[in-house]
Amino acid sequence: MDVPVFAGMIAAVVFAIANLPMVVKALRTHDVGSYSLGSIAMINAANVVYSLYVFSLPIGPIWLLHSFYLIASAIMLVLCLRQVRTRHGALTSGTAEPRRPAEPIHDVRARPNARVSTQRPTHRSRRAAASVS
Repeated sequence: MDVPVFAGMIAAVVFAIANLPMVVKALRTHDVGSYSLGSIAMINAANVVYSLYVFSLPIGPIWLLHSFYLIASAIMLVLCLRQVRTRHGALTSGTAEPRRPAEPIHDVRARPNARVSTQRPTHRSRRAAASVS
């Protein structure tokens, strides 16, 4: 086997493995709210145009890699469109729940029964506390 072909095969497998967790998570949770629909749509459009070039080449690792990207980006587009349609339908029917504000971040190292002082200790207060005791 040619070294460039072997390198292409390894690269195709690595790229596919790197993207697989994203696609699997999106399929499992159906939550693609953090993805931009415009970006996913542009990726799909670019993949379709790039397919004209890739599939004109002899069969090789690039076909495997590009086929994976075509399928993965199409899945992400379908999930994004489904989520937008569901969100739009909920908003127009008036059944959408209002967004809750983000919860504050709490320090997990804090002791549950510890007293929290609202004043910052100063040198004077430390000296005064030392002289009292």
